[in-house]
Amino acid sequence: MTFPTMESELKDLNSKPPQSKPAAAEIIHEEASTNDNLPLLKSDSTTPISSESIQELEKKYAAYVRSDVYGTMGRGELPIKEKVLLGLSLVTLVPIRVAAALTILILYYLICRICTLFSAPNREEDQEDYAHMGGWRRAVIVRCGRALSRALLFVLGFYWISETYRNSNTDDKSGTEEVKNKTKEPEKPGVIVSNHVSHLDILYHMSSSFPSFVAKRSVAKLPLVGLISKCLGCVYVQRESKSSDFKGVSGVVTERIRDAHQNKSAPIMMLFPEGTTTNGDFLLPFKTGAFLAKTPVLPVILRYPYQRFSPAWDSISGVRHVIFLLCQFVNHIEVTRLPVYYPSQQERDDPKFYANNVRRLMASEGNLILSDIGLAEKRIYHAALNGNKNLPSVLHQKDD
Repeated sequence: MTFPTMESELKDLNSKPPQSKPAAAEIIHEEASTNDNLPLLKSDSTTPISSESIQELEKKYAAYVRSDVYGTMGRGELPIKEKVLLGLSLVTLVPIRVAAALTILILYYLICRICTLFSAPNREEDQEDYAHMGGWRRAVIVRCGRALSRALLFVLGFYWISETYRNSNTDDKSGTEEVKNKTKEPEKPGVIVSNHVSHLDILYHMSSSFPSFVAKRSVAKLPLVGLISKCLGCVYVQRESKSSDFKGVSGVVTERIRDAHQNKSAPIMMLFPEGTTTNGDFLLPFKTGAFLAKTPVLPVILRYPYQRFSPAWDSISGVRHVIFLLCQFVNHIEVTRLPVYYPSQQERDDPKFYANNVRRLMASEGNLILSDIGLAEKRIYHAALNGNKNLPSVLHQKDD
């Protein structure tokens, strides 16, 4: 039921560009933007890199370093025992899981198809969704979606999900405004903000809250998944485009967040403000798209404890990630749900300040390391690991 949105790797929904950025990083960011459909781990060269160079890269790009049994890019030399386990899983566990996952996906597609029969989708700003459909149809879509998303996680080996709910602490924030909020009926958050570790994050949030995501426009046309994404209420963007489309999407997302905050029946939005996935130990700078609506946010922290294979999608190709995940009998998710974060007036006036405060809170509560790098640096790291001669050469030229 998961789909290749990776909303996490979208540009900042805020139309304002960063005020300062090193020249080399700007070049890389432009290269990444114009080639947004290219896979991060596509290799242009087979030239190997030395162990010393790898160590230097790992220090600089620690947020994307893979340190499980499978090693960098999932291509490390495996012990005999691990090779035997992989072989057995490939011929026994993997076929069963693939068949079960496809069955769940098709079943949910049929449910969505039946529930949307004779119903016109909601259309606005080149968007199309069924998330605002009410009555029993919407109830069936949401309840079945949550149940089947959890079933799919179970099929993938996530038999238990550890969830921790943190109580609010009035000592963490000062000001009379929050105290006033405590005396009133709690406000509904307009958006869930979460750290981004894996494409599995989407499945967990679907099973927990069934929120709306941001997705590539091409997702809406995919078989099976396209209709499901419309039932989720996904906001579609054209990632290859640098037109004013992003301004329109920013407005749609902001309106969706405000609508979810004010209307209890409206679907809540889900955003990954880091902009890309990490290895799960770090927290990257937050983009401001989730905070422009000036509404309360619900911070959620995800971790994937592991012994052999890490479910994090950091420096490993999508194909390898899926295969190794299917071959691992047991996987784990630890979820920490923080209290709803109510912005102060200063935070409402300054989305960047609001985003930074939520980021620091999540890092503190989740024992995550703050990092200053982002998607542009991730592309540099991946290109270097693959021996890609183009991006690193541009980087060095600009640095000189």
